[in-house]
Amino acid sequence: MIAETLAGRGVRGRRDAASAPSSWLRERGMGASILVAAISTAFGVVLISATAYIDAMLRANPYIGASGTLGFVNSFLTVLLVGVAVYVASIVTANTFATVVAGRTRAIALLRLIGASARSQRSEIARQGFVVGVIGAGLGLVGGTALAAVGVWLAGRMLDLGDVPFDLVRADLLLPAAVVALTTWAAAWAGSRRVLTVTPLQAIGGSVELSHEAVVRRSGRNIAALVLFVVGGALLALGVIGGLFSPLGVVVAFVGGILSFTGLALGATLVMPPVLRLVGRIFGRSATARLAAENALRHPERSSRMAIGVVMGVTLVTMFAVAIQSTKAVMTAAAGGALPPELGTILDSFAAIMMGLVAVSAVIAGVGLVNLLTLGVVQRRRELGLLRALGVSNGQIRAMVLLEAAHITIAATATGLVLGVLYGWAGAQSLLGSIPTNPDAPVVGTFVVPAVPLGPVLVIVIATAVLTLVAAVVPTRLATRVAPVEALAE
Repeated sequence: MIAETLAGRGVRGRRDAASAPSSWLRERGMGASILVAAISTAFGVVLISATAYIDAMLRANPYIGASGTLGFVNSFLTVLLVGVAVYVASIVTANTFATVVAGRTRAIALLRLIGASARSQRSEIARQGFVVGVIGAGLGLVGGTALAAVGVWLAGRMLDLGDVPFDLVRADLLLPAAVVALTTWAAAWAGSRRVLTVTPLQAIGGSVELSHEAVVRRSGRNIAALVLFVVGGALLALGVIGGLFSPLGVVVAFVGGILSFTGLALGATLVMPPVLRLVGRIFGRSATARLAAENALRHPERSSRMAIGVVMGVTLVTMFAVAIQSTKAVMTAAAGGALPPELGTILDSFAAIMMGLVAVSAVIAGVGLVNLLTLGVVQRRRELGLLRALGVSNGQIRAMVLLEAAHITIAATATGLVLGVLYGWAGAQSLLGSIPTNPDAPVVGTFVVPAVPLGPVLVIVIATAVLTLVAAVVPTRLATRVAPVEALAE
């Protein structure tokens, strides 16, 4: 009887899906994934357009038009920043689809029960990721081109540049759209790997997240994360040492930074729970605080997905701020203790521009946090309904969700600040450490301790506090709307 009932529900679900093939687009999480893809594409389009416009300005200048150095640096920074934005977006998207799959566990198990294969289900989710990527990339392409047009018009008016020959609509603008669409598809495929482990017996359960014990037992992934982190850390240290003799040390340090952070992201389920446990002690021992702390630790996979996006955003912004400040420290030491005012002004202006551009990646990470918090509340309806049935008030539910968001953002901010200081200092030291302190003396490497600018760090802390409040608005509203009877009946 149970099997017949489940099979009938599965058949009806499949028939409903066939009658509305795009109904999954209305599922929570998909809209935010489209927004992430759109922001990434628009960012790429605006940067590529800005690069092309600056190149056109340089070519039109009779004095520096023949020099390709500035154009190369400009193009390199564009590729770097777009790559960072796509990297952040891919991890956010993968985490979103992993959370969506956890919420679909029961439906996937029903389909498995009536004969659907795990591979076909995973292919369907990957297809949905591709559709999400294409829609977001299309919206971002249109929006980015419009923003670029406004920027070009404003630049021409404000800088009095005259008639600079520049084509606004070009074929190379399709590149970020194609990269984002394919990356979203790949991220959805990576995030849906849990489909392969769903069994038909899970049709009687709800959304399923791995417990702490199950996470620890994933030896293959944990070993891979550890190897990446150790190898990346070693290359980072080697790059800093090599930077004392040659600026090419920054290449080694860059590879080390990518590998070590990828290892951290892959092993976030091992790294973040201890940090969350420490943060949990800040909020005391009240019932609400203890519930929030236990919810953050009980399912480390869910909490780590929420945290790692914020870690990336904070790390990036801190890294560039510390890199610029450490660059000034290295060059000041190389100049004998005094940095020329003109150079200091240039570095400050460059820092402001870079911080603004990198902030786009932080916005993408923030969207991911809001999305995952909302999905987490939706998938915990039965749990919240049980708490309401046991007498927990709406105010306590609201406070619990807010404290959960605070746990995530505080732990992620602390981790991101530490990583950002390390990566920013390593980048500046490995690039500029070989500058001689005295042109007439033998070449001796310049070594400085990390220089941390307090202003940007304070801004980061305030921004994450605001993000906590903003991220908790929708989840707390949804959590207090849960009716105990309806939630327990699911």
